[in-house]
Amino acid sequence: MPTQNTGKITEVDRSQPLLHQHGYEIQQYGTLRDLPIVLNSSVRSESCRLINQILADTIILYHLYKKHHWLMRGHTFYQLHLLLDKHASEQIELIDALGERVQTLGGVAIADPRHVAEVTKIRRPPNGVEEVPVMLSRLLEAHELIIGELRGAIDKTAANQDSSTNDLLVSQALRVNELQVWFLAEHLVDTPLVHS
Repeated sequence: MPTQNTGKITEVDRSQPLLHQHGYEIQQYGTLRDLPIVLNSSVRSESCRLINQILADTIILYHLYKKHHWLMRGHTFYQLHLLLDKHASEQIELIDALGERVQTLGGVAIADPRHVAEVTKIRRPPNGVEEVPVMLSRLLEAHELIIGELRGAIDKTAANQDSSTNDLLVSQALRVNELQVWFLAEHLVDTPLVHS
C-alpha cells in the first residue's frame, strides 16, 4: 500500500501479504483450454472425463488406505499397518500423475474433497472400525472398481490415439493397482501358519 505522505510504495509495504483476495474462476470444471499438444478437443475432453473419474475414485482409495492403516488390529497389525501405508504412498503418486495429466490435456483436475465425494463411485464405509478382513475386502472392492474404469479408459484412449494418457493408465495406474490387489488378496487366504 502507498504511504499517505509520499504516495510511494515502501520496502515494508512490498513484503506485506495481500490477504483475503477475491476473484472469479478463470476456468470452469469440465472445460478445456487449447494447448498445442496436437490432440483434438473431443479426444482431450473424453480423456479428461475418464481420468477425472479415475482420479476421484483414486483419491477415495487413498483415504481408505490411510483410514485402514490407522485402524488395523490383531496379530498382523504391524505388517498390515506398514503395507497399507506403502500402498497409500503409491496411490498419492498416482493421484499427482493423474491430476497433472488432466492439466496437460487442458482440463481441470478434480481436487476438492467435497467434489470428489459427489463424483466417486466407491461406496462410503462406516465411520468406525471394521474387522480386518472386512477392511481388506473393502480395499479390494475399490481396486476392482478402479481397475474396471482403467481398462475401459485404456481401450478408449488407445482408440483415440491419446498415447500419453494411455501410457499413464497402463504403465502406472493399472500396474500399481493390480500389484496392490495381489498383496491385499494374499492376506485373505485362510492357510495355517505352522500345520499342513
